[in-house]
Amino acid sequence: MLKVLIVEDERPIADLVELNLSACGYGCTCCYDGLTAADLLEQNVFDLVLLDVMLPGLSGYDLLEQIRPLGIPVIFLTALDSTADRVRGLRAGADDYLVKPFEIVELIARVETVLRRAGKTDEHYTVGDVSVDVKSMQVTKDGQPVQLTRKEYELLLLFVRNPNIALFRDTIYERVWESDFLGDSRTVDLHVQRLRKKLGWQDRLSAVYKVGYRLEVAK
Repeated sequence: MLKVLIVEDERPIADLVELNLSACGYGCTCCYDGLTAADLLEQNVFDLVLLDVMLPGLSGYDLLEQIRPLGIPVIFLTALDSTADRVRGLRAGADDYLVKPFEIVELIARVETVLRRAGKTDEHYTVGDVSVDVKSMQVTKDGQPVQLTRKEYELLLLFVRNPNIALFRDTIYERVWESDFLGDSRTVDLHVQRLRKKLGWQDRLSAVYKVGYRLEVAK
């Protein structure tokens, strides 16, 4: 299990991030000030740090100075959204920079990207009798290959990377089709129906009223 340290002084944000990353299979530790984070980094091994910039006790930039020699990737989570702030954060050594407020699905995507870049995950997912190997782009059900179109495969990846999270139709469309959602949900609905049929996920891939869809995975 990959371990993530969440350093965020706004507890509702920290709790929300922890809840969703835990649902995705990450082991999360939360703290709410820079000094406690420094102690935790000395006493534990983490694979990733999600780091607020403005923290009591020790700022995110000061803490980053202590993290860099450890070789742990860092994503800044901050309300500082100017170009100068972004440039400063990336030049200071952060691997990514995400401005609040942010969508959880975007945070999870960035976490996966940074961990993949750092060579800390081989990205293999198993949901019931369905397995997805991202490296080989193979999908199997009961050990037998499942033939998916490119968009069906990308849609499947979006769901398995965000288990138990209700995804809005516009978010699904923008992530998979990489263009702005114009209000017509038929494309998303059609691909979800095809995915359900091919994987036998009629019950597992559930519709969320007036929102979109959620992949139901036992915790």
